[in-house]
Amino acid sequence: MRRYLPKILGRDGRLKLEIKLALLLCAALLMSLDADLAFARSEAAQAGSVTSANDVASHKNAQQGSLSAARAETEEHSLPQKAVEIARPFGFPITNSMVVSWIVAVGLIIFARLATRDMKGVPSGAQNLLEWLVEGLYGFLESIIGPRLVKRTFWFLATVFIFILSANWVGLIPGAGTIGWGHQTPNGFVVDQPFFRGANADLNLTLAMALVFFACWIIWSLQEVGPVGFLKELFAPKGESTGFLRVLMIVVFFAAGLLEIISILFRPVSLSFRLYGNIFAGENMLETMSRIIPGLGWLLPIPFYFMEMLVGLVQALVFMLLCAVFTLLMCPPEEKGSAGAHG
Repeated sequence: MRRYLPKILGRDGRLKLEIKLALLLCAALLMSLDADLAFARSEAAQAGSVTSANDVASHKNAQQGSLSAARAETEEHSLPQKAVEIARPFGFPITNSMVVSWIVAVGLIIFARLATRDMKGVPSGAQNLLEWLVEGLYGFLESIIGPRLVKRTFWFLATVFIFILSANWVGLIPGAGTIGWGHQTPNGFVVDQPFFRGANADLNLTLAMALVFFACWIIWSLQEVGPVGFLKELFAPKGESTGFLRVLMIVVFFAAGLLEIISILFRPVSLSFRLYGNIFAGENMLETMSRIIPGLGWLLPIPFYFMEMLVGLVQALVFMLLCAVFTLLMCPPEEKGSAGAHG
């Protein structure tokens, strides 16, 4: 018994050792399984975060793409700032605003010829309308700049008023800006190159009229007051003064004359941009109203058409009155009993 007891104890010890090793092995397997599960969970979480980040990025990209598409569509539908060239015969560019200005000019010439072809003592029809317009403008300008100056400047002031008013109203006729070459889109047909555009929505025309007035203004001023009077109107001190006050007034009015020259040089810019900005903004507003709600593009712009008709009249009147006032500032009306006009 004593001989086999160590063996039995040894067997029991080995059995316990084997049991312990088995338990350690199971524990190791369980721990490794837990680690694998935790690693799998972390990988799944990372993959989920990456997927969510990719989803968010793709969603943002989709939103940016839709915004870019909407912005591109808005830019595509907006009125371009410059006129579109529609033809170039013999190398001479012709824009859609030039076509409208030619149509207006030819129409006014034909109307004037028809109205004055058979003059009657008791006017009627076109003659009555033309005489009412000319006489009304003449009396209106005469009350502002005087009878002598209106005789010299009426031809330009009346012509520019009638032309600007007619061009503004012709640009509101349906078809201006909506008839031309274009392409088909999911939202409908988009005109890329319209055949017609408001004449005064082109800065080239408004600047040309302002520069023509500037040249006429210089000629009228020299004819009315002469070169010496022109310089006196700019730099000479006004009023009666003596001594040191006289010297001070000379310096002050000379500085004021330099500022006046800068103001005179900027007059064509202000005249052209004022008319162009108002007409261009009006056409953009009509374009926006016609596209803001699909299916109602024919209805929403109607109230704004009446407003733009009023704006067209006001802008023609403002351009004419500013030209008249600028001329009056350099060529003041003479007092009764004064000498005749210079030049």
